[in-house]
Amino acid sequence: MNWLEFPDAAQQTSALANSVASRLSAAIESRGQAVLAVSGGKSPIPFFQLLSEMAIDWARITVTLVDERFVAPDHVDSNAALVRRHLLTGRAAPARFLPLVREIADIAAEVAVDCHEFIAPDVAILGMGEDGHTASLFPGAAELVEGLDPEETRPLLAVTPPAAPHRRISMSYAALLQAGCLVLSIQGAKKREVFDAALREASDALPISHFLAQTRVPVDVYWSA
Repeated sequence: MNWLEFPDAAQQTSALANSVASRLSAAIESRGQAVLAVSGGKSPIPFFQLLSEMAIDWARITVTLVDERFVAPDHVDSNAALVRRHLLTGRAAPARFLPLVREIADIAAEVAVDCHEFIAPDVAILGMGEDGHTASLFPGAAELVEGLDPEETRPLLAVTPPAAPHRRISMSYAALLQAGCLVLSIQGAKKREVFDAALREASDALPISHFLAQTRVPVDVYWSA
């Protein structure tokens, strides 16, 4: 694990955007294309906006989501809508986008399509809730055992959060272990406390702890106060 600490969110965002751009460019140079998986929520917006300005070969980049709420693509809570609005603009407009939800009639059908289209990301950007969840792998969710199984064959699965609104579609732990690099971006003292607790012991009570304990994929942690 590589820990990077910054005095404020602006410096954290700048360092993260530059690092991700460099990794994507390296993947393009190595094999002609790159895949970036991102998380939603309000926190990544400045990162999306800065990354979209980076002079990289966006036409060779596929952007997808680590997880998504099972809502219409234009819903206010849609991660896809957030990505389209803040990342897939400007220089990043030519990127290919693979959303996880196209219609909201049948979540099982959507997951089946997502599993068929899954491409292991070169870089996967993770967030973390104060309950220790990452992606949509929530503590207490009925699907958590499958979601955290390193031998799970499905790269994506439907998840019903115990408390958060909307059913979700999430990459599994096994799928994220196929990434070239995992990047965890967190801010604030409370999340630092949760992170420190997760670092001490791998536990389903803090799903992020499994990502920190594993040694198969490098994890970069970007934290600011």
